[in-house]
Amino acid sequence: MRSGNPALGRLVDDELVLLAQRGDNEASGELMERHQSACKRLAYSVLRDKQDAEDEVQNAMWKAYEHLGQFQRDAKFSTWLSRIVLNQCLMRLRKDKRARFLYLDEGVAAEEVARLDLPDEGATPEAALAQSEIGAVLKTEIRRIPPKLRDVFVMRDVEERPMPEVADKLGISIAAAKSRLLRARLELRSRMEKHTGRLGLATLTA
Repeated sequence: MRSGNPALGRLVDDELVLLAQRGDNEASGELMERHQSACKRLAYSVLRDKQDAEDEVQNAMWKAYEHLGQFQRDAKFSTWLSRIVLNQCLMRLRKDKRARFLYLDEGVAAEEVARLDLPDEGATPEAALAQSEIGAVLKTEIRRIPPKLRDVFVMRDVEERPMPEVADKLGISIAAAKSRLLRARLELRSRMEKHTGRLGLATLTA
């Protein structure tokens, strides 16, 4: 997609945007190619599937190309493009019925699991960015959980390994692993409530 014109490679994004908005397809191609790798990394971080990520980046690039004339340059081009990529990824998750954000146990019984899903409504770029910010907060708080609890939480709830495998990896009994997992979930819940309040994750996007 990148232009063969070396002069375009020396221009900053704002200059390329101006040219692209005037109908310069080579400038458009340079813009999209310049940010393609970063967009693929972003899409993969959301979808966790290389092919799905590449597909949605291509969809996002096409949408950005179609709507480039509407870009007002009130933000960086890279930020605007990232929001489109995030929006595409979230729509892909909903379409695939994989829009799970996080599962936390209210208790030890499986039927008591509380599920927090992304909303079904079409996400605006701003909403997509807000969800990304929530994910960043969540990752930070997971890292702050004491290592002994964090390890079992990551293996079971993030990597979704079977509990017997988790216990074996940690060298503890299944009962001990379950106990640590419950404590880790409660620890994370407490940490997230400092950001969200008792009303839940939605307060971060209000």
